[in-house]
Amino acid sequence: MLRSRLIHVLAATGLVLGSGFGTPRSAAAEGQHLAVTVDDFSYLDTSGEQADQSAAHQQRLQAFMAALRGDIEGDRRFHLTPSNASEGAAPETRLHAASQAGAQILLVGGIQKVSTLVQWTRAAAVDVASNRVLVEKFFTFRGDNDEAWRRAETFVSQEIRTALTDSLQATAAAATIKLAVFDFELEDTSAGAEAAGETTSDQTGLADSTNAVRQLLAQAGPYQVIDVSAATGDAVKAHALHDCGGCDAKIAGSLGADQSLVGIIRRVSRTEYTVRFELRDVKSGAIVASGESGLRMGANYSWSRGAVRLLRDRLLEAAPQQ
Repeated sequence: MLRSRLIHVLAATGLVLGSGFGTPRSAAAEGQHLAVTVDDFSYLDTSGEQADQSAAHQQRLQAFMAALRGDIEGDRRFHLTPSNASEGAAPETRLHAASQAGAQILLVGGIQKVSTLVQWTRAAAVDVASNRVLVEKFFTFRGDNDEAWRRAETFVSQEIRTALTDSLQATAAAATIKLAVFDFELEDTSAGAEAAGETTSDQTGLADSTNAVRQLLAQAGPYQVIDVSAATGDAVKAHALHDCGGCDAKIAGSLGADQSLVGIIRRVSRTEYTVRFELRDVKSGAIVASGESGLRMGANYSWSRGAVRLLRDRLLEAAPQQ
């Protein structure tokens, strides 16, 4: 499927691939450099001119590719990675080579001379991880001299870089899940719980757990952790969201969230505890992910470590929840 897609990308306007020319985490545009590999473009002359211009065309193509790579390397949005695929390699081989080089995006293309003064350029940027074509661009430029090729490269380079950034930003925005992470709550089943109540150190342990989990999820993506300080309701005040039949979803919805997360520390004894969480879809109220740890040793100062480990193991490293 990928191979036929890549062939279509470059062959749709007559850019014949010969022995097989290829184009391709996902990278969200979050201020980080996007790693890009630029494979050499192909060249095809179907103008029918009698003069053999192959040497001149090869020289201009090399200058075109050097300038294109230089533009990407000089753009702070991108990081240029080496192109290690051999000429004529299959699309799958090119993708593998780009991946091995650390690239997130593989940029390929081809140029075709269709008449004395008209040339076509087609380029595609492919997400290496998903094998998905993110950007396809078709250009026409006039002339077949050094100046015409320089102008073409400048325009193609600018258009591709802008389109690629816009595409990734749109993809990242669409994939973002607004998540309301409510304060962790204590379920104390230990001996003497009623007499002792919730102590200051308990409150500190719960706050540390909440903050650690919010930080973990905010950094991991695809979540955008939203502010829940405006949350109201009896269950919020009583720290009883874990026992309100899913009312947290409605409260999270009123705050503009897509999903809500409630975390619970259950104290079995003064040195034993478990952690669990429930992640709900705001619209349906259904639980889309949940998890509970086994019995852990440690007083309330260690709750945050247990909470982070559980969320990492049972949510972030599990299948993405949408």
